[in-house]
Amino acid sequence: MKSIFKLIIVITFFVGCKNNNHKKPSTIIIETTSYPTIGYLEKKDNSFYNHVPQSTKIEVIADGYVWTEGPVWITDEQCLLFSDVPQNINYKWTEEKGAVQFLNPSGYTGKDKKLQGSNGMFLDQENNLILCQTGDRVVARYLGDYKNPVSEFEVIASEFEGKKFNAPNDLVIDKKGNIYFTDPNFGLEEGSKELEFEGVYMIGTNREVKLLTSKWPTPNGIGLSPDGSKLYIANSNPPLFVSYDISEGGHLTNEKIVLDLQEALDKSISKQKPDGMAIKKDGTIFLTGPDGVFVINKNGNHLGTIKTDKLTSNCVFNEDESVLYVSCHELILRIKLN
Repeated sequence: MKSIFKLIIVITFFVGCKNNNHKKPSTIIIETTSYPTIGYLEKKDNSFYNHVPQSTKIEVIADGYVWTEGPVWITDEQCLLFSDVPQNINYKWTEEKGAVQFLNPSGYTGKDKKLQGSNGMFLDQENNLILCQTGDRVVARYLGDYKNPVSEFEVIASEFEGKKFNAPNDLVIDKKGNIYFTDPNFGLEEGSKELEFEGVYMIGTNREVKLLTSKWPTPNGIGLSPDGSKLYIANSNPPLFVSYDISEGGHLTNEKIVLDLQEALDKSISKQKPDGMAIKKDGTIFLTGPDGVFVINKNGNHLGTIKTDKLTSNCVFNEDESVLYVSCHELILRIKLN
């Protein structure tokens, strides 16, 4: 599932013996790992390189999947978890072992037929893994640990006003533990839709489900500003990146179209619509969309794009924001940011 090239470097040098002038050889073997690279950087503003160094490479650290999604970084384990949605499997990637199977099943736990697995994932304040389980049509908490995985989950929310969700897609969690998620109908079986709309919701800490908006026909990616005052939604059709001010009680105001990505979509190779995002502590947004990852400052200005020319679905930072991990169709990518 991965493409890795290992280089063995052998260094031989001579060390003087203590009691005579003879020298004995000593050898150090250094094993280095390198990855194939793809893509390029496309600058729109010089400040783009403050966020993505001009010399950086887009590394392919794992490949061979069907559709990768939902990357989440686990700091304590120094690992990346990600979903292969159609295969209903989650994988765990480490520098040492590469990608190995983590959860199977991951998002559809029924027996009758194979539906889509988990999609978006996020860690809550207690380091619990929270998943959008598209196949089961729920938002759930993973009950196992990260070293000895087992496909056991607790459903957090499954319906709104007595009707099942469509297909929970992506989520983000604020510092108080409120969960915000999108619920489009991607992958929903024909005839199984119960809600008349596709919504964006908040699950409160008391697990009460609140509809925030049903305006957007295909809400996809979702994110929060670092201070929790703004909610960002990536809508697929039409391809828009939207922001709202959000109150403590979950009321949305001051709707703003930050970016209209129709022109970028029309010109793109992959025809990927706006999808997942990661937001830095300084408010800079990394948004996946047409042919790569758009870098947008907190004022909504598009600074440049990490170009993959492929279907690019989601992204996440490591703990110190020095690395960006990207799910990209059949690939997992790594971009070192400093």
